[in-house]
Amino acid sequence: MVKKVYRGIWVEKTASALGPLALIPHLFGANRVYVSFLTALHMHGIIEQIPRSITLASTAHSKNIKTALGTFIVHRISPEYFFGFGWYKGTEKFLIAEPEKALADSLYLFTRKKKQYGYFPELNLARPFDKAKAKAYVARIPDKNARTCALEKLQEILKSI
Repeated sequence: MVKKVYRGIWVEKTASALGPLALIPHLFGANRVYVSFLTALHMHGIIEQIPRSITLASTAHSKNIKTALGTFIVHRISPEYFFGFGWYKGTEKFLIAEPEKALADSLYLFTRKKKQYGYFPELNLARPFDKAKAKAYVARIPDKNARTCALEKLQEILKSI
């Protein structure tokens, strides 16, 4: 009758197709997280490639969570940098970064030795994407060295498109 999805989380086997994004509020309880980085960029149509795992931003410790429905990669960001997100399409099911903040978050991780978050072969910023807003988000990175590196990378990205 029920199927285990993750430690302490069960769903009815007869439940309609349950996607991994529906698990987010149940996996993290009191810790607030939001979908960001490559997953959010894909969901906003900025990149076409579908990420294998769901990437989340949190002020809690970084970790990987494997469930029956998918893999979640949680990246820790500074509490001062935990902003720029809202409910996905107004559904109040899970939080997602704005397109500009998802790119800024990726560049924030890029400065933290996660080099895969600084390479975007197929960025599509023709959609409603505010380049000035992205620069403003990057300019709010708390660490001065990280901020400088991220701003340089953003300038490089914007020049290449």
